[in-house]
Amino acid sequence: MSNTAAWLPWALGSAVFAALTAIFAKIGIQGVDSDLATLVRTAIILVVLAAFVLYAGKWTNPFELPRRTWVFLALSALATGASWVCYFRALQLGEASKVAPVDKFSLVLVAVFAFVFLGERPAAREWLGIGLVAAGVLVLAFKR
Repeated sequence: MSNTAAWLPWALGSAVFAALTAIFAKIGIQGVDSDLATLVRTAIILVVLAAFVLYAGKWTNPFELPRRTWVFLALSALATGASWVCYFRALQLGEASKVAPVDKFSLVLVAVFAFVFLGERPAAREWLGIGLVAAGVLVLAFKR
């Protein structure tokens, strides 16, 4: 299986579920504080993922993970939590069709951060695509 064939179905699944997240969340937060809704969502995710890891036989002692892994997973968790709080607040205040594209501006930021921090070097064609995504976000998010 080629490298793309390995990750592409998972990435497409992520996109589909992220889209459904916006729709379900927009409906679910009506009349509910967005921070409380984020907490409820997070608790459900914790239970479902714990069951999945146990069922799949992937459980190992997390305290045996290297310290560096803990540090970066903790930073990732904090960033995810902050993202979810911001996303749910934005969904509560704005239209899902405008909030979601701005949220996906993260694609552009990932490319820039990967360039700066990870040493990844996208080709000119890839930078063009990243620029088009950025332009698309602006077109979708802001009215004339």
